[in-house]
Amino acid sequence: MSPLSKRWIIANRIPPHGEKELENYIPVFRQILYNRGFHTEQSAQKFLDANQPEGTEPNRMLGIPQATDRILRAISDHEQIAIYGDYDADGITATALLVKIINALGGNAIPYIPNRFEEGYGLKKEALQNLYRDGIRLVITVDCGIRSIQEAQLALDLNLDLIISDHHSPFNVLPPAFAIINPKQPGDPYPEKELAGVGLAYKLACAITGYADKISPPDDNWGDPRNPNHYLDLVALGTVADLAPLTGENRSLVKRGIEQLKQPHNQGISSLINASGINPNILNAYHIGFILGPRLNAAGRLDTAMTSVSLLLSDDVNQTGKLAQYLDDQNRERQEITRQIHKQAEEFCQPIEQDTFLLFALHKDFNPGVIGLAASRLCEQYYRPAIVAFQGEEFTRGSCRSIPEFDITKALDACADLMEYHGGHAAAAGFTIRNQKVPLLKQRLQALAQEQLSKEILQPTLNIDLDIPLKDLKPNILDCLDKLQPTGN
Repeated sequence: MSPLSKRWIIANRIPPHGEKELENYIPVFRQILYNRGFHTEQSAQKFLDANQPEGTEPNRMLGIPQATDRILRAISDHEQIAIYGDYDADGITATALLVKIINALGGNAIPYIPNRFEEGYGLKKEALQNLYRDGIRLVITVDCGIRSIQEAQLALDLNLDLIISDHHSPFNVLPPAFAIINPKQPGDPYPEKELAGVGLAYKLACAITGYADKISPPDDNWGDPRNPNHYLDLVALGTVADLAPLTGENRSLVKRGIEQLKQPHNQGISSLINASGINPNILNAYHIGFILGPRLNAAGRLDTAMTSVSLLLSDDVNQTGKLAQYLDDQNRERQEITRQIHKQAEEFCQPIEQDTFLLFALHKDFNPGVIGLAASRLCEQYYRPAIVAFQGEEFTRGSCRSIPEFDITKALDACADLMEYHGGHAAAAGFTIRNQKVPLLKQRLQALAQEQLSKEILQPTLNIDLDIPLKDLKPNILDCLDKLQPTGN
């Protein structure tokens, strides 16, 4: 959507007391900092330094003490541990992180990522049964599982210990798991609620190593693979790619992780950076969000995400070089498929009138791996909640993208009685539903959208910090803007 078609909202000028408080910064930078809520030099400097917030010790999070004890016992008893992740960049990096650090501590961890096309999203009963038959007695989920009530009950019945680590919003009823790590669960005192899945994996890793060594590993020893800070590059990759807010603890973790990415020690990441044509010296959050993240995601969208996991786990330069090039090729193929599906989905949604409040496109030939990307393009293009769905023989799998005025996951919650599964965030979600129930779901979602959006001005806004004369555009402004990194959501 063109910037000219958006509502321009130019921030009010910084007041005199703000100018005084931030006088040590150049005028343009004062306005930018003030607009972001930093009205004193102390608060502004705290934001720019991006230090770890206070009160973020991992054991403050519910579930981590119990999970840590169980994992350390599994390591000590030489139990094989399965890390069950999602097939997006957040789940992939979280899986790689826990596999690497558990194995570095002498454990035996293996990755498991469900196949998007054969198994679908999330924790699956058949997968748990297969892992149990293979001798697994401890499964740790990352970036999935918080809404898997029946699957957790199956694990309990099998005497399979299940630790759920997931940052998505839970139902009112939590799964009966051995331990649940999710700062959004009721009663959790942990102050940072917006960690990505890989951020939660990192906090669990901090707890494991803290217990194992009796002290927390020092930051200056990040080269040791037994130190969680050795994996901040993975944390930065998954957090930015998952569009987690880059504030608070996320900002601190990503800033430190990007410094590692500029001098990558993970061979797979190094190969991916080379295959992407990025100069690591200038790498920032943009390169993660628009170049590296899509390549990690490409494998799970077209085939299996285990390719990306293998890339991040391997130390063999020949293997990682081939895998990185393969992901680069897959990303180009993914882009072309997305263009085709977006064009078809747009045609299916026509006519799009002023009183059209939700877009819904469904077809049996849509590639389920890229329907979310097509939905995102529709949502951005028309500024309407958009759903693009693939219809199989028995089930329809849909991917949703939405606008700030319409919480798509709450809308799906209101239709939960129709669906086999659903979950996600306010702006992005997914669902699985039996084919015969799709017309009713579409009808109810469109009614909800009309109810909530009919009185809204459905036009995106462009928030502008300030207008500035050309003569004031000096090179020192770029130096200040660089201090805002990492930037993003």
